[in-house]
Amino acid sequence: MALIKWTPFLEPFEDMDKMFSELMPANKGMAGFMPAVDVYEDKNNVIVETQLAGVDPEKVDISIENDVLSIKGESEKKSEVEDKNYYRKEIRRGSFYRSVPLPAHVLGDKASAAAEDGVLKISIPKAPETKPRSIKIKTKRK
Repeated sequence: MALIKWTPFLEPFEDMDKMFSELMPANKGMAGFMPAVDVYEDKNNVIVETQLAGVDPEKVDISIENDVLSIKGESEKKSEVEDKNYYRKEIRRGSFYRSVPLPAHVLGDKASAAAEDGVLKISIPKAPETKPRSIKIKTKRK
């Protein structure tokens, strides 16, 4: 499996995203961010790691459906002074959602998750491979 580099901001598409967000005012309140993920597998599990520093793990929802992992939650905004003169404001706050297709069939109901030092690690057991079954054709001979 090839390594896919995650690039959250593709400059040529920023203008297009801005145009769509202006055309669709209903989406303005839904702005958030998409956390980066690492997806890898060992012999028995698919492992997904994402950095969620500053996010309460109790407020993160994880679900797996049809071999697609979904992570959603909210990074609470601390009291911010509005009259600050920011030179740069890059820390994102607000809701986040990430949906990741998994590279193998998994047993979603047996997944486990742990948060340590701002890193969420989700371990999902792989489903046993189904082997093709050979079926013999019975014929009646005269």
